[in-house]
Amino acid sequence: MNVTNPKIAILGIGTAVPEYRLDQLDTAHRLSEALGNKTDSARWAKRLFKQCGVENRYTCEPNLLEAAQDCRYFSQKSLQAVPTTAERMDIYKRESVPLALRAARNALQDGQAHISEISHLITVSCTGQFLPGMDTQLVQQLGLAPDVKRIPLNFLGCAAGLRAVCLAKELAVHQHGAKVLIVSVELCTLHIQPSNKREDLFGASFFGDGASACIVGHVSEEVSGNHFLLGDDHSIVLQGGAADMVWEVGNFGFDLFLSTTIPKLIGQFVPEQISTLCGNEPIDLWAIHPGGKGIIEKLADVYELSDEQTRPSRTILRDYGNMSSATILFVLEEMKRQLEEGKKEMTSGIALAFGPGLTCEMIQIQYVPQVQQEVRQMDEAYV
Repeated sequence: MNVTNPKIAILGIGTAVPEYRLDQLDTAHRLSEALGNKTDSARWAKRLFKQCGVENRYTCEPNLLEAAQDCRYFSQKSLQAVPTTAERMDIYKRESVPLALRAARNALQDGQAHISEISHLITVSCTGQFLPGMDTQLVQQLGLAPDVKRIPLNFLGCAAGLRAVCLAKELAVHQHGAKVLIVSVELCTLHIQPSNKREDLFGASFFGDGASACIVGHVSEEVSGNHFLLGDDHSIVLQGGAADMVWEVGNFGFDLFLSTTIPKLIGQFVPEQISTLCGNEPIDLWAIHPGGKGIIEKLADVYELSDEQTRPSRTILRDYGNMSSATILFVLEEMKRQLEEGKKEMTSGIALAFGPGLTCEMIQIQYVPQVQQEVRQMDEAYV
């Protein structure tokens, strides 16, 4: 792997989810009741919820746990009861910042970073908007320097979390001593639609709420290992996919359309892009954004990946669903946990995510375990 010089790494990762848990089978049952239980849409929804690879998700909206007749998001009788976009944005404004703060503080603790060290703040979200924005709220409530360099990445979709990591690496490379805090928060369940359309039911079947954060900066002698070094990155807009992933503002939240051909497009066009980035270098680690079960399965099929290689992505999809831009850091955190448990040696791989456009973001990663750092320090001591 071509690691940048000086070496830049993800020094700490933090995640957070809301307190309300959506059990997949229970949610499917209540939704089918709202749809009439015996309609084709209800039967299709039940099958979809069962087969999408999700068992649990989290939501900031307690009303989504109510019985079918009391859930405003499932309402089929009258649109007057359905939350408007303005109402959903009010909930987003109230719930997003506390969740983002939890993830940020967890990342700072994991990376053993002091708030005074943070030179840049990148905030990421595509599920809500308000001004003054989340970036200013985090500056004030975390106690960041008032002149910290703020970079909001808004409404870029699922790939934005990894785009933020690539941007943070570039900032750290070109600015000595830079330490970048990335905070992503997505409240996807706020946009569940009161609809029996298949595309709306598909979107309702596997998206969840969550926040993630990380610290990106220079690797120093004080860094104790168990981190991901960052190598070269690659960003591309794939031709012919603009209509296959669409996210627009509607009267009842944001309207999502995801084509069932997305996994096929990824299998057709992404291998060439991975080859552009990695050449013939071996790829052992695969941090795949679980945009859906089909995406993981398609890449596993193309590259003959083992269950172990796709386990981090499948685990996050199963336990949290797709949390849009926040998800990739959940995957990397789970990957690090599994690598630590397996006491793996230094291992190289790739992180990749996909978004509207159809866009693809990818970056080379290298896991450096604690023991590797300790051996290096001992070798230097005897030189």
